[in-house]
Amino acid sequence: MTEGGVGRPPSPDAGGPDAMDDFPLAARDAARRHCQALEDALGGLRRDHLDRLARWGARLAVVLPAGGRLLAAGNGGSAAQAQHLTAELVGRYRRERPAYSAISLHAETSSLTAVGNDYGFDQVYARQVAAHGRPGDVLMLLSTSGRSANLIAAAATARAAGIRVWALTGPSPNPLVDAAHESLCVDARATATVQEAHLVAVHVLCECFDTALEEGPLRSAPGAGGVAGADRVAVHRRMP
Repeated sequence: MTEGGVGRPPSPDAGGPDAMDDFPLAARDAARRHCQALEDALGGLRRDHLDRLARWGARLAVVLPAGGRLLAAGNGGSAAQAQHLTAELVGRYRRERPAYSAISLHAETSSLTAVGNDYGFDQVYARQVAAHGRPGDVLMLLSTSGRSANLIAAAATARAAGIRVWALTGPSPNPLVDAAHESLCVDARATATVQEAHLVAVHVLCECFDTALEEGPLRSAPGAGGVAGADRVAVHRRMP
């Protein structure tokens, strides 16, 4: 045993020659199952959710150039996915374009810990949504379970403030689907598979956003829901 009780792989002399023969076979089987689960999840994403991602991308192409903002939040690995999304918008995804306002709420560690200390962990995102969000903005919430209380509270705060709420979750039904305006649910049993499919969804969303921007100014994002046009979003443009 290594320190902390973590075992080392079997040595060639432990248990005879068959011990090492079985070890890589079991590992390869696990790898195949992992990849097959991801292939199945991505098949469902391609079949059921590309239209939604295209609408979301077109919606962001209205909101962000008009001075609106994307807020994003998650917990654990989903927090990393949220920050990945906002980095693609503040920086760039594939092609050169202007920077757009996007904030990953977990990354503001002083605010996060202050709110958590004073109001409780369930409020760490809701309080920041109240501070940074404006009517017409978009809040993206990522959760493999769809049951994180702090994300559900953030969704409620956002809806009350006129902010559009989108969710990336694991299998439905779940409480976050009910709290959001629209959801993309990955039908997979393993948390890792859901997270990997969420990363693909994030990249597809950025691809759709960039493409919509290249098509030129949009007056509306048909089917995207919420505030229905660029002129209404522009009312809430932030001052420089």
